[in-house]
Amino acid sequence: MLKALRRSSHRARLVRSLHAALNAQARQRTFFADFGVADSLDGRFDLVALHAWLVFERLRAAGHADVAHALSDAIFVGFDEALRDLGAGDMSMGRKIKQMGDAFNGRINAYASATGEEELSAAILRNVYRGDQTRTREALALARYAIAARRHLGACDVADGALNFGPLPEKTG
Repeated sequence: MLKALRRSSHRARLVRSLHAALNAQARQRTFFADFGVADSLDGRFDLVALHAWLVFERLRAAGHADVAHALSDAIFVGFDEALRDLGAGDMSMGRKIKQMGDAFNGRINAYASATGEEELSAAILRNVYRGDQTRTREALALARYAIAARRHLGACDVADGALNFGPLPEKTG
């Protein structure tokens, strides 16, 4: 019994640590200032989804699917809290969270099914930039960043809660 409690306590600390690191990376100023991601609820949601996909993929590869699931739950608790802070009422919360869940899962699946840089760039253009064709250069840069971040995360011991996404993307010309 005590072992199970210690395990769940360790997992809760791990999930909090991963969630904080994921959010910190997704909120890096460069994404908004240099890559034109909307500094809005939608833009932040899209960057959390992109980074969550990278972390989920790493956790599953390391055999921590249970932690990935718990991290997903923590992300949605954060979304719920953010909506409540913005004044969303209880009557509409279920519908809003379901819409966010559908959008989040759609993005995760789009990124996971991309087989290369071009497909990932197209998925980022469609999701992060809402199909704005003037942002193809930024979408490609973010796709390259995500591919490099996967390599950096692959070298991390995610069981200790530290995430290394590697260097931030550089501003496009």
